Amino acid sequence: MKVFSRLAAFAGGAGAAALGAGAAWAGLGQPSPWQMDLQESATPVMTQIAAFHFFLLWVIAAISAFVLGLLLIIIVRFNARANPTPSRTTHNTPLEIIWTIVPVIILATIAVPSFRLLFSQLDVPKPDLTVKATGKQWFWTYSYPDNGNFEFDSLMVADKDLKPGQLRLLTVDNEMVVPVNKVVHVLVTGADVIHSFAVPSFGIRIDAIPGRLNDTWFKATTEGVFYGQCSELCGKDHSFMPIAVRVVSEADFNKWLGDAKKKYATDDSAAHDAVAAARTPAVQ
Repeated sequence: MKVFSRLAAFAGGAGAAALGAGAAWAGLGQPSPWQMDLQESATPVMTQIAAFHFFLLWVIAAISAFVLGLLLIIIVRFNARANPTPSRTTHNTPLEIIWTIVPVIILATIAVPSFRLLFSQLDVPKPDLTVKATGKQWFWTYSYPDNGNFEFDSLMVADKDLKPGQLRLLTVDNEMVVPVNKVVHVLVTGADVIHSFAVPSFGIRIDAIPGRLNDTWFKATTEGVFYGQCSELCGKDHSFMPIAVRVVSEADFNKWLGDAKKKYATDDSAAHDAVAAARTPAVQ
C-alpha cells in the first residue's frame, strides 16, 4: 500500500507541475519548458496538422480503451478458475466480418483528413515571395531570387555572444525575414550533405539534398521570430545549425529588403563559408 500511495503522490505532484507549466506546453515559435504538445500554430497548414494530430489522438485513445476492455473481460471471465471448460468454437462468421470491416472503416476515416493535409502541404499557392535556403555544414544561406542578386549566411550565435533574452542554440546572426500574411515559397537544397529545413510553428519540414531542389511553403499569420533546426543528421555540428525566421509587417519587410540589398550584395560568401566552422561553438 505504501508503494501505491507513493506512486499516487508522485503522480499528483507531476500533474500539479504540469498544470503549473501548462501555459508553456506549446510555445509560439520556440520550444518551452515542460512542453508536452506541438508548438502553437502560426500558419494555416500547421493549424491543420494540429487538428489532425488531436483527431488521431482520440482515435488511438478509443482503440486502446477498447482493447484494454477486451483484455480485462478475458482476464476476468475466461481464466482457468472462472472458465474451467474452454469453448471449442473455431469459426464465428459475424465476428470475423466485424473485425475485418471495422478496421477498414477506421483506416478510411483516418485517410480522408490525411490526404487533405498532404494536398495542402504539397500544393503551393501562388507565392508572394520566394526564398532559397541552402543547407551547408553547418549553417544556412538564404537568397531572395525575385528581389535582387544578394544572399547571406545565417550562423548560430555562440554562447559567449548571446544577449539577455536570446535563446541558446537557436539565435542566429542573420535571420530570414519575411512579411506577415504573405505566401512564402521556400526553395531548399544542400551544398554538401543532406540537411533538413524545419520550422515547427510553420508546420514545414523538407530535406535539403545536394543536386536537387525541393520546395515547401508557409503563410505566417502573426509577427514574431520563429525558430527551427536542421532535422537531418548532417555531421558533427548538426546540433548547431538553427533556423530563425523573423515575420514582420510588409512596410518593415520592404525597408529590410532595401537595406539587405546594400548590405549583402558585396559580401564575399566564399570567405564567409571558409570561416563558418571556426565560428561554430563547442558544447559545454
